[in-house]
Amino acid sequence: MKVAGWSMRDAGIYDGDELVVDRGVAPDDGRIVVADIDGELTVKRLKRTASGWLLQAANPDFADIPVGDKSELNIWGVVTRVLRAV
Repeated sequence: MKVAGWSMRDAGIYDGDELVVDRGVAPDDGRIVVADIDGELTVKRLKRTASGWLLQAANPDFADIPVGDKSELNIWGVVTRVLRAV
């Protein structure tokens, strides 16, 4: 999967990088995942909070995405490797 954007910059994932995504790895708290939320794909850190789940950006210029009861969330898989674009 190819990355478009800078929301995970501080986690070492840059625009143009390619990700290896494993659908067999459990999407546990703290893992970086590829998620489909309300029909849009995003790469974020999955975080459990007191009020539920959060898709957390790794760049302060991007907002975190709270996953509320009205959101449809589907985790496609867990990012296991980043291949740097050269």
